[in-house]
Amino acid sequence: MKQRKVFGVRQQVMHPEKVEQFLNELCQNPPKNIAELEKRKRSFSAREKVPPILNRDLIMVSAGKDIPRALGKLLQKRAVRTISGVSPIGILTKPYPCPGRCVYCPTEARMPKSYLSSQPAAARAVRNNFHPFRQVSGRIAALEDSGHPVSKLEVIVMGGTWSFLPHNYQSWYLKKVFDAANESNSQTTNYKPRTSKNLAEAQKINETAEHRVIGLTLETRPDFINERELVRMRKYGCTRIEIGVQTLDDDVQKLTKRGHDRRHITRAMRLMRDFGFKICWHLMPGLPGSTPQKDIAWMKKVFEDEDCKPDFIKIYPCQVLPNSELQDWWKEGKFGPLRDAELVKLLLRFKTFVPPWTRIMRLMRDIPVSEVLDGVKFSNLRQILKSQPEKLRQIVGNDFKPSPGGWICQCIRCREVGFSSGGANSNSLLQEPVLVRRDYKASEGTEVFLSFETEDRAHLFALLRLRKPSGQKFSHFGSVLHDAGLIREVHSYGTEIAVGDSAGVGQHRGLGRRLIEEAERIVRDEWGLKRITIIAGIGTREYYRKFGYELRSTYMTKNLGK
Repeated sequence: MKQRKVFGVRQQVMHPEKVEQFLNELCQNPPKNIAELEKRKRSFSAREKVPPILNRDLIMVSAGKDIPRALGKLLQKRAVRTISGVSPIGILTKPYPCPGRCVYCPTEARMPKSYLSSQPAAARAVRNNFHPFRQVSGRIAALEDSGHPVSKLEVIVMGGTWSFLPHNYQSWYLKKVFDAANESNSQTTNYKPRTSKNLAEAQKINETAEHRVIGLTLETRPDFINERELVRMRKYGCTRIEIGVQTLDDDVQKLTKRGHDRRHITRAMRLMRDFGFKICWHLMPGLPGSTPQKDIAWMKKVFEDEDCKPDFIKIYPCQVLPNSELQDWWKEGKFGPLRDAELVKLLLRFKTFVPPWTRIMRLMRDIPVSEVLDGVKFSNLRQILKSQPEKLRQIVGNDFKPSPGGWICQCIRCREVGFSSGGANSNSLLQEPVLVRRDYKASEGTEVFLSFETEDRAHLFALLRLRKPSGQKFSHFGSVLHDAGLIREVHSYGTEIAVGDSAGVGQHRGLGRRLIEEAERIVRDEWGLKRITIIAGIGTREYYRKFGYELRSTYMTKNLGK
């Protein structure tokens, strides 16, 4: 019988008995930091005459053992990957024609438009022939090998305009995503695959799987958003939509051949919000036809205009990339991108008016510097803005005038307990979290941002997004969306803790439950509505069932008594 190929299989541990011996020594006397850990690894290898022991080997041998939490953190590779409480997994669809003609997008052969094969996620996709099962399985294996709990997967599907792909390919693709997540014991060659006949069955299995897809993100354009498309996305299990807004300047959109304008954005935002989706905008300062002054003006409107106000932001400054029409403009002297100092000054101003209910997910695309023909070439712009004042001063010169506490950004990511606790007073993180409420108008409805934070609002532990819809009616899902309060997101921050494990600084402390109870009170007592509906990821359905919610029309919903 032909043996089935397993993707993401771990390499075997060399000298497992010695590795286990060393792990026992570490457990008895844990190292204080990475430097001490590396020194003891070298000393042990020399003493026992074995090759250098890798963190991966220690992690694999420690499976099923109760090791000190501090030691586990030292063994983790790139702990920041799961510091927001989930394991993000970015995957690409295979190359398909793109409906757009944007001048700034590279058109590399055999790649989805706007992506380069040298980008990390794209390179992984190429190695796996863009197969979704292989990409997801490989990422799960890599994260587990690095010491990360991988029970809560946030899958981000990239590759251009999702809505333009054939529907049969979409359904097949996402079934394979869930199939990969549903595999049990995939780190061994003796695993028993949990197969499914269709997407719906794969999703049902995933509700209680070891690796649960708690969030699914799809990328598209504002002009492709309509009710039918959103219904399809919900059936796929999508919880967040990323749209390429790029700019709010319609003249710039026309010049760069983007193909949509403010009207499309306004309409799409109201539809997506009233369906309960979380929404991320891609913004592109420095486009042809714009200036830093114009960029600041429209970027400020992103948070002031009630037709806008996205939940998440990704900033992709315009760069001159190979195989793009913009490359020709640049060669002809018709365009010059923002340089380092100009962009940093712009972003410093931008971050001062980002509201506390928005999360800046990215400040740069992960394009290798070697691919950038002209434009900003930083690979660590966020770190420079946040924690490298001397480097910042070198870039912007005398314009750098931080406040005594440094540049303060209110965005969610800068205040997440996992990211902010490193330089924080540990005593502040032991305080009882304070419930904070912020209300704002958006897309003809009311948004309530509930959160648990420290008293000084510097550190964020958990959040909930609640919406009172605009009142528009839909031909689908009316039984759960009409006349209901919508919970669009519930998230507890802090390093990911596996489902069923004990509480940490942010997760599994009951904060999510308390936020849901407050949201139910607001919907019932303040808004006078009798139903509350949650746009729940497939892997979170069991969590909401514990609070009396039931699955109806892809949502978790609950009738509220008097």
